Amino acid sequence: MAITYDLTKGNETKAILKLAGPMIIGNLFQQLYNVADTIIVGRFIGPHALAAVGSSFSLMVLLNSIILGLCMGSSAVFSIIYGAKEIDKLKNSFFISFCIIGLLSLVINFLALFYIDDILVLLRIPQEILADTKTYLQIIFYGIIFTSLYNYFAGIMRSLGNSLIPLIFLIISAIINIILDIVFVVPFNMGIAGAAYATVIAQIISAIGLALYCIRKVPMIRLKSKHFRINMDIVKMIANNSVLSSIQQSVMNLGILMVQGLVNSFGVLVMAAFAVVVKIESFAYLPEQELGNAFSIFIAQNYGAKKMLRIRKGIKSATKIITIYGLVTSVLIILFAKPLLTIFVSAQETEILQIGTQYLFIVSGFYCLIGYLFMFYGLYRGIGKPETSIILTVISLGTRVVLAYSLSSITSIGLVGIWWAIPIGWALADIVGFYKMKIIKE
Repeated sequence: MAITYDLTKGNETKAILKLAGPMIIGNLFQQLYNVADTIIVGRFIGPHALAAVGSSFSLMVLLNSIILGLCMGSSAVFSIIYGAKEIDKLKNSFFISFCIIGLLSLVINFLALFYIDDILVLLRIPQEILADTKTYLQIIFYGIIFTSLYNYFAGIMRSLGNSLIPLIFLIISAIINIILDIVFVVPFNMGIAGAAYATVIAQIISAIGLALYCIRKVPMIRLKSKHFRINMDIVKMIANNSVLSSIQQSVMNLGILMVQGLVNSFGVLVMAAFAVVVKIESFAYLPEQELGNAFSIFIAQNYGAKKMLRIRKGIKSATKIITIYGLVTSVLIILFAKPLLTIFVSAQETEILQIGTQYLFIVSGFYCLIGYLFMFYGLYRGIGKPETSIILTVISLGTRVVLAYSLSSITSIGLVGIWWAIPIGWALADIVGFYKMKIIKE
């Protein structure tokens, strides 16, 4: 089995899908971490615990997105250098990136634990679920550094064109997570803490397992003493791409977190419904998200190799894939909205089901729009312009937050206004993304 793959050759659609396939499957298993918590907590502990896990989800996505952004930004730099076939420079970039990401991850981990009470106040967590939410988050926060380690090595492998190896370790850890979830929550009766411990243990296994594999099996990652040096040009390149990608990811999820705070103000039942639809959506459009990430690596390798015609062909291929997938998924979600919701909550929770169905009927019809947005994120990150991704994110989430707060305050609109703000934000950002594509010149 080949360890690395050159994405500058062959059919563009096949190259993108070959890289995206394992990334999509990997994200599915990663989502199982949270879905296992949600199903088991919802079924065996109750609605209050479900609301606690749901309100924690947005915060964890925000923190993980900061780390993921750092790793994605570095990965784009790795891909550009790999596409240019500058191997010593590539190995030096591995060392520099590890130092930058490791340091920032430790800082994030410390701040999250130190300011947990202030964070809970900002999230406007209701008093009846405050203790459960704090317990869950305190345990989950200890897994942050391992999330960083996994994403760092996964980013290296993907930048070299191999997304299969990270997938294998995610599958193993996801299975362990589900098994431990059941054991800790049901027979051991550890409550919400058991679900959190299961997730952290799974994260540790995937991180250490992937790191050891890469060090032992991937020659490209084995560094010599000459690679352990600080090259300021590479530092600036990695810092710029990583920090801006991290800002883009965190701004995106900060906006989602602000919406979560607004949703929380509508009470526990709305919070529980929102927690469920977020899980459903995480599965529905994660293939588009991972396609965008794979597309970024495809673009970066070809940008490093200066193959602009191939980049333009890749854009056309990605657009077709997203359009077909988005339309099919929208139809399926609308047709099967209620059965999907009852996976997470019992049929007796009629109000939660009604709120969740309303959300899915409004938002799921526009999944093509967020697919295009993920494609633009990947495109601009891949050509070394992550600042453009930030602009698109600010437009999308800024619109979403402003409209959500404004419309929901109108009595005749209320909760529905929060749901409609989502696709409107996607649409405005897509318009700007298409316009800015003129930078890909003939």
